[in-house]
Amino acid sequence: VFNFKNNIFSKYNIKFLDKNVKRERAVKPYIWGWLRRLKMLLRYLSDTTEKKMKATIIAIGKCKRNSPEKQLIDEYVKRSGWDVVIKEQDNATQEEEARFLTASVPAGAKVIVLDERGDNMKSTELAARIEKWMLNGCSEICFLIGGADGHLPSTRERADLLLSFGKLTLPHMLMRAVLAEQIYRIQTIINHHPYHRE
Repeated sequence: VFNFKNNIFSKYNIKFLDKNVKRERAVKPYIWGWLRRLKMLLRYLSDTTEKKMKATIIAIGKCKRNSPEKQLIDEYVKRSGWDVVIKEQDNATQEEEARFLTASVPAGAKVIVLDERGDNMKSTELAARIEKWMLNGCSEICFLIGGADGHLPSTRERADLLLSFGKLTLPHMLMRAVLAEQIYRIQTIINHHPYHRE
């Protein structure tokens, strides 16, 4: 590691226009202070970029182990550069489902609730929203998929974003596979990977 304090002036022959020694002594600590701040900033940026993003799919209904949908979900989870976790619970009453969904969200996570009343966004728009959250320090996003009867108002109110995948009605397990693909696609958009085409 280059020793700024001992070498920067001699190595680069930096001289002050004012040859007053007192001025030089006053300026040097000022520069060292800023160099220390810069070093701390670079260390912080390094730590935050190395921190892996986590996407948690919290869903009602359990996917069969050897189903085509499960194979498709596993494929996109394997491709993902993020940690993708799936939490499931069997169908129950709406109140019990709502309790499971909201209780499974960790503190500090952003919540995207999949709901027919939500915004019908392009993949690039969703990626831009998530990237903004990431730049503001978000390290986990939870996607909530309700049961056959949908979400209660209390679950929708918990959302940072209400998201719709269109007006078509899809089977829940197929919806989960589509979401897994979109999580992967969002990463490729953020990273400027050619997987996504407009």
